[in-house]
Amino acid sequence: MPTLSIAESKKIAARIRRIEPKFGDVIRHSGPCPIGTKKPKRSNFESLASSILSQQLSTKAAATIIGRVEELSGGSLNAAGISRLTHRQLRSAGCSGAKTRAISELAEAAEDKTIPINSLHKLSDEEIYDYLLPLFGIGQWTVEMFLIFQLGRVDVWPVGDLGVRRGWEKVHRLRNEIEPERLHRAGERFAPYRSHLAWYCWRALEFYSTPSIKKKR
Repeated sequence: MPTLSIAESKKIAARIRRIEPKFGDVIRHSGPCPIGTKKPKRSNFESLASSILSQQLSTKAAATIIGRVEELSGGSLNAAGISRLTHRQLRSAGCSGAKTRAISELAEAAEDKTIPINSLHKLSDEEIYDYLLPLFGIGQWTVEMFLIFQLGRVDVWPVGDLGVRRGWEKVHRLRNEIEPERLHRAGERFAPYRSHLAWYCWRALEFYSTPSIKKKR
């Protein structure tokens, strides 16, 4: 499923730096963006199920619950195994009522082919939104993260993500918080590589929050 080579990723980074030189320090420190250069390590179902179970939890708490659900469903997050679990079993693993419903309905949709879970990578971004957004517990942000990190789509611009907004603000030394609508417009000139731009915004948040890193400006 990879669509880019590391050399192409480096060219995209150079393009972003030409469009907005203020990203220079972050790009030099972070290196080429990996989005679109690697095969996914998880199945599409596992990626979405993990996102659902991890919502609003710390990394440690999410890992604990995911591990319990994996054990109950036969050793992995798979649609067939989860579809056989009762709501009581999922709740006993630590899933909230909403997450129990969401992961159960995702498993059911995958099993009865309501969504072509194993071939989503063959569809356009718009088609994937159409399939996934109607499912309970899956919103815009979840689909955006799926497109970026699971499918390696390179032109997703998640302006609703707080980290992306804060990173952009750090790079541009903004005193006030930027609104998603304004950020959406600001990102248009970076198409068709806005997923890489988002990645550098995330890296910027880390870069400018780490005192030990030397900044040129």
